[in-house]
Amino acid sequence: MELLADLSRSLEALVETGGASVVRVEARRSLAASGVIWASDGLIVAADHAVERDEGVRVGLPDGAAVPAVVVGRDPSTDVALLRAEATGLASPRWGDAASARAGRLVLGLGRPGRTIRATLAVVSAAADRWETPGGGVLDRYVEIDGRPHPGFSGGLLVDASGGALGMTTSGLLRRAMLAVPASTLGRVAEALLAHGRIRRGYLGVGAQPVRLPPAARQAYGQDAGLLVLSVEPGSPADQAGVMLGDVVLGLGSDRVHDVHDLLRALQAERIGTRMPLRILRAGAARELAVVIGERG
Repeated sequence: MELLADLSRSLEALVETGGASVVRVEARRSLAASGVIWASDGLIVAADHAVERDEGVRVGLPDGAAVPAVVVGRDPSTDVALLRAEATGLASPRWGDAASARAGRLVLGLGRPGRTIRATLAVVSAAADRWETPGGGVLDRYVEIDGRPHPGFSGGLLVDASGGALGMTTSGLLRRAMLAVPASTLGRVAEALLAHGRIRRGYLGVGAQPVRLPPAARQAYGQDAGLLVLSVEPGSPADQAGVMLGDVVLGLGSDRVHDVHDLLRALQAERIGTRMPLRILRAGAARELAVVIGERG
């Protein structure tokens, strides 16, 4: 019994400490969602899918006060929204290392869909390295929590037994699954949203689909597939570089391209405005075109 009592007290302490960094986000008609204090000056990270409006957003603070907030920016591909609440002196969590999360680890999910903090004991059901979301974003670590997502917990905090915050919880990236967006991903997205109000993405202006290369081409170029160009947007970077219908994209810069996801990964924000070699296969012969990476509007 004493063991259970000690465990109970430990869990209570974790909830009290972590709960000081979890807020209520009122930005939709239905049940409010949760958010996590990112910086003491009022920056809040929340689940983008739960921030349904840009106007009239309010944030419920751990001390019970409710203050107005504005949406700084959004990244639907990682389901992260950055808010700025009219508050200072807030307590951000002690961020842990999501890379240490392993399947079977006990964790606590913390949310504040109402005035008080709510907690749920869970287990990490799956963990893996870098994961590309269905929307084309990237999480630096895949951490899935067992059980059905609780209403209002999206945007909340996931903490481990040591009190380290592993990430922001969300049910908006996979159906019927609760994931944690790691702190490293939150930091990268928040920095970009503060600087630009959006996530900058490179742009070529082609419509394409994967295609297997002929045996001779596979042997000659060391890859099994490429991207068959089905359309080229007039005036786009690809058009200006001379890309034609029927070309097969093999690579961009030092990156090989086998499918659309490879191309999206190669169109990194830091490459916008730079001239890069685009390797293509045209009429069975390899060619190299110079393309200046544009920015998706």
